[in-house]
Amino acid sequence: MVSVQVWYRFGSSDEAPGVNGMGHLLEHMMFKGTSNRPIQFGHLFQALGSDSNAFTSYEQTAYINTAPACKLKALLVLEADRMGNGLMTAEALETEKQILRNELLLYENSPRYCLERAVMGAAFPAQSYGLPVGGTIGDIEGLSVEQVRSYYRNYYCPNNAVLVIVGDFGTQPTLATVREIFGQLPKGSYQEESISIEPPPTAYANTPIILTTPGNVSLLQVVYPLPAQPHPDVLPLQIMDYIFTKGQSSRLYRALVESGLAISIGGRTTNLRAGGWYSLGITAAQGQKLSQIERVLQQVIAELQTQGVTAEELSRAKYALRARTLLDNRALTSQGIQLGDSQTATGDYRSLDRNLTALTQVGTLDVQRVAQEYLRPTSRALGFLEPLPQEESESLPTEISRGQIIADDRGETSVAPLTAEYLPPTQSVGLAREILLPQKLTWPNGLRLLLLRDRSTPTVTLSGYIDAGEELDPPAQAGLASMTAQNLMSGTQSLDKLTLVQSLEKRGIKLWFHCAREGVYLGGLSLVADLPVLLRILTELWQQATFPLYQVELSRQRRLTLLAKALDEPEYEARRAFWQAIYPENHPFHLFPTAATLKAISREDLVGFYQQHYRPDGTVLSLVGDLEPERVGWQIENLVKDWPTTEQYPRQPLPPLSLPLQSVRWLKVGAGQGASITYMGHPSIHRRDRRFYAALVLNQILGGDPLSSRLGTVLRERQGL
Repeated sequence: MVSVQVWYRFGSSDEAPGVNGMGHLLEHMMFKGTSNRPIQFGHLFQALGSDSNAFTSYEQTAYINTAPACKLKALLVLEADRMGNGLMTAEALETEKQILRNELLLYENSPRYCLERAVMGAAFPAQSYGLPVGGTIGDIEGLSVEQVRSYYRNYYCPNNAVLVIVGDFGTQPTLATVREIFGQLPKGSYQEESISIEPPPTAYANTPIILTTPGNVSLLQVVYPLPAQPHPDVLPLQIMDYIFTKGQSSRLYRALVESGLAISIGGRTTNLRAGGWYSLGITAAQGQKLSQIERVLQQVIAELQTQGVTAEELSRAKYALRARTLLDNRALTSQGIQLGDSQTATGDYRSLDRNLTALTQVGTLDVQRVAQEYLRPTSRALGFLEPLPQEESESLPTEISRGQIIADDRGETSVAPLTAEYLPPTQSVGLAREILLPQKLTWPNGLRLLLLRDRSTPTVTLSGYIDAGEELDPPAQAGLASMTAQNLMSGTQSLDKLTLVQSLEKRGIKLWFHCAREGVYLGGLSLVADLPVLLRILTELWQQATFPLYQVELSRQRRLTLLAKALDEPEYEARRAFWQAIYPENHPFHLFPTAATLKAISREDLVGFYQQHYRPDGTVLSLVGDLEPERVGWQIENLVKDWPTTEQYPRQPLPPLSLPLQSVRWLKVGAGQGASITYMGHPSIHRRDRRFYAALVLNQILGGDPLSSRLGTVLRERQGL
């Protein structure tokens, strides 16, 4: 495999009011074809089997393709073609304007997006960092084709681009190919301009921006200006953020989430070439005041500034940051993104390695100093989002029509792209190495284990499945299965919650459980040296979870707040309406949690569900990484040999479903929402049906990719959706 990425040093920071959104628009236009290939480039990438994507940020726009290694030269040819020969037509521009307008309307449905946009605008009122990356509807609709072509010629040129190639290739032959393909492109006229970033006006410091919007959830956002890259304070700031906000053992999580004031907190340091910022986002628990949350936030910051951090906190943060770097770069695409980001942001693709080396020199006084210098209340921008409460609606939308299913031929049935004539030649080679299959182990208690050795990185990826999903919820207690999964990490017979999460987080280990309709999915990441710790804690959670009452009540409060938040989002309401329309009331998939069903769940219900359904014979675990299968199998056997199989729970078969004989349409109107959400579909075939993979292929052809599928082509190119 190879990942071919082109990064341009161009983003929303290169814009100004009146042209805000130009970078986002050009990202879309780069898929519209070239003078050599006047065809949607998504079709070409799909024909090459490439996993393709693109994004625009403040100072970067990147185009990412990951495909079999034999497609390397073809990917390079396509990227060079659209670097030098982009087809910026007036017709294509009007289509993309309509698409971006709809995209921005979807963003504006999000209360969090609206708050972040307002706070960033206050933090950088006269600078481009205060502009939304995606742009504004008014500016995008006012852009002319001449402006678009001018920006394209200025920024999309070889001397403003970084080409990243990661994967299975020969270095010297590939360099020769790159020179052959990209060397013919003329150097552009781009010259980097210096940007001056000023601190925000102090008028915003202690007077929060207050937004009100229809909804159910309160949000807090605060932004502190930071220095630009490169700067010696960047690493101490990252360590400070880790101690302050990362994980359930962080200071702010314990002060706000464990106290019941908030349901989530998040922090992020951003350091760009002309400036930066530290942002904190907090979602309040229902009934909690943002003013009280802000007071606690200031208290925790003041403790950090006056008392500093402990040596143990510093050591844990350093180890975790180093581990996260390795774990986040396991895949080819991620490695390429890290290289491209480092080179465009700092001018040195080795900056990450340099930072890991410099990490050892950061001391406790450095962390305290940057907290004192940058987290000052006189230099922040603060925002509150106060909701205007809405009542939860449990009813289906209104049924507006019912009709016989008939063919609908409008004379435009052929949307298959003619890609063959525009595809660059590719090498026809077999797989570079044998595809390895995992070793399978099954114990007498029924636990199944899959082990696969991969020496590419010193890491281990864990995934698994437990047959304890939402389909087992009693109707009056919808949400029981998911609350059980969410409370697994609240403690065991030998570890309280804080000790448990610190054991994981100080090593950078990730472990999570996600409850779905048919089962609980578990995932984990660790360095190979820390795998024994991950396995020990995982097996304790399987067999000895304690579900402390206080944590259960906190979990319930979070679920109630998240439910209220979901009801603010048209996406959730549309999905719920769709599922409840195609699954009858006697089907488990018709059930969705409500405030009443969540309040009806007791701690004893969680314990009973856990004891009944978290069973070895309903569990599958897989491990992939730089491991010794025999040794790991022996370790797991010692950990689970005493995990007994309980009495089989008597399951009721799912009610049978069939394809509808009539089309049914439902409509629900939401107040204050700028975009509509449409779901279309019907019950599908069983996973064991011999046609299952044919159905997957059909789905890919019809709607699998918004740029190249048949449905995507019609909706984007003809309808501007």
